[in-house]
Amino acid sequence: MQTRNLGKSGLKVSEIAYGNWLTHGSQVEEDAALACVRRALDEGITTFDTADVYANTRAESVLGRALQGERREGLEIFTKVFWPTGPGMHNDHGLSRKHIMESIDASLKRLGTDYVDLYQAHRYDDETPLEETMEAFADVVRHGKALYIGVSEWRADQIRAAHVLARELRISLVSNQPQYNLIWRVIEAEVEPTCRELGLGQVVFSPIAQGVLTGKYVPGQPHPEGSRATDDKGGADMISRWMQDDVLERVQQLKPIADGAGLTMAQLAVAWVLQNDNVSCAIVGASRPDQVSDNARAAGVRLDADAMKAIDEVIEPVVVRDPEQTQQISRAALMQR
Repeated sequence: MQTRNLGKSGLKVSEIAYGNWLTHGSQVEEDAALACVRRALDEGITTFDTADVYANTRAESVLGRALQGERREGLEIFTKVFWPTGPGMHNDHGLSRKHIMESIDASLKRLGTDYVDLYQAHRYDDETPLEETMEAFADVVRHGKALYIGVSEWRADQIRAAHVLARELRISLVSNQPQYNLIWRVIEAEVEPTCRELGLGQVVFSPIAQGVLTGKYVPGQPHPEGSRATDDKGGADMISRWMQDDVLERVQQLKPIADGAGLTMAQLAVAWVLQNDNVSCAIVGASRPDQVSDNARAAGVRLDADAMKAIDEVIEPVVVRDPEQTQQISRAALMQR
C-alpha cells in the first residue's frame, strides 16, 4: 500500500482509504462489516473514513468496534459533522458551536478513541457564521479531540474563506472531501485548483460511482441481484442518475482499456482518480472482503498517457463538469426533510 501526504500537511494517509457510508450499520451485517475492515487492515489500509450521520450513528459504532485493539498510532481515523443525528431537533444538525462540540464528544465515544485524525465539516452551513464554525473547530483541535480539520462538498469560495480563518486561528485546514470519478468531475474547474493553491488535498468519495464504473450494470439487462441498483431502501435512488443507457454503454467501452492495463474495471476507476496528485486518497466501500482487496490493488498503479487519453475519449460525452453541481444543502432544507 502506497501513502501520500494529506494536502500539504505532514500527515500521511494510505492511497486507498476504507469508508462505511452506505454499508456499516445499514446494508451490511456487522460480521461482514468487521470482515471488510479486517481485510482492509490486511491490505495495508490505515485510513478509515466515517461520519456521525451514517446509519444514524451506527456506522461510527461498528467501525469503532472493528478497530478495537489496533495500535491507534498506526491508524488515521476520519469522521464528519453537519447532518442531523438523534431525534433531529433544531440544534441536532449544522455547524453551530453547540452542535460541533456535542457531536465530537459523541463521535469519539462511538469510535472508542480519544481523538480523530481529521474532523470534517460534512457540508457548508449557511445559517451559522463561518467565524463561529471555525472557532469551534479550533477549540476541538486545541482540546486534543482532532488533529486536523477538513471540509466536504464546499465550493471554492467557501474553502478560501475558511482557509483565511484557519490561518488566523492557527489550525490546520488540510482537506476537502468531494465526490470525484471518471464521470463526475465537478471539482476540476474551481474547487481542485483552489485546494491545490491553498495546500488542501482531496479525500475522494465514490471513485467507482457507487459501483457503476465496475461495469456490472449492462444496458438492457437486469441488474445483478443484491446490487445497489436493486436496493429499495435508498441504494437504488443513490445511483439512479448513473443508470442511463448512454452512461452504461460508455462504461462498457472502458473494459478493453482496463484489460490492456491488466486491471479490473474497479481498479481502473480508482487508479484514474489517483493519477491526480491533488488527491490524497480514494475512499472505497465494500460489502465483501474480496471487494476490498480488488480495490486496494489500484494503489501504486500508474496509467500511461495513452491509457488516460483513451479513457477520456470514451467517457467524455457523459462527463459532468458543471461546478454548480457541488452538493450544497441549506439547514432550512434539512428541517423540511
